[in-house]
Amino acid sequence: MRPVHIVVLAKAPVSGQVKTRLIPALGAQGAADLARDMLYNTLGHALAAGVGPVELCASPPEHDPAWQAIVLPATVSWSDQGAGDLGARMARAAQRIIATRSAILLIGTDCPKLDATAIRHAASVLAQYDAVMAPSFDGGYTLLGLNQFDPSIFTDIAWSTAEVASITRQRLTQLGWRTYSLPMMHDIDIPDDLQWLDTPPDK
Repeated sequence: MRPVHIVVLAKAPVSGQVKTRLIPALGAQGAADLARDMLYNTLGHALAAGVGPVELCASPPEHDPAWQAIVLPATVSWSDQGAGDLGARMARAAQRIIATRSAILLIGTDCPKLDATAIRHAASVLAQYDAVMAPSFDGGYTLLGLNQFDPSIFTDIAWSTAEVASITRQRLTQLGWRTYSLPMMHDIDIPDDLQWLDTPPDK
């Protein structure tokens, strides 16, 4: 089994700049606080999975003042997402990690149910499959694992739309890659999604 490297993509939890679609329900600071809590939750699960190195791929970069209040576990490394749309940023991370002969698990911080057990399962799948995906109910995905890199997986996709997962599956099929799908999960993006939190935040 190849080493598995987990890359968590996240924006700095700055009031008014993250989880903006939740601001009508939580307020700007409440939405930022939730983003911070979900970041810590995701990193905790990624570390607890124990499948390999964990990296925070951050926007803006690590030394930006936006991150000054965030203290990460010492075992989590930092990287810079860089410019471009979500596809370009994920592609850079995937190409970089796969070039080291490691498999990669790309995850965001929007899915509280993406726990250590699910991450560990995804990593084990990559011993037999070329790719693994955890689709979300909104049409995107909460996790994408890869043993190989191809830019078509990340290009010419309208991100944050209901077609992201289906288009990605089509691209993987066109490449002839064996793909495993995990159970569908809920992201927390809009006020109606707050019901999927174990403990809804105070308004």
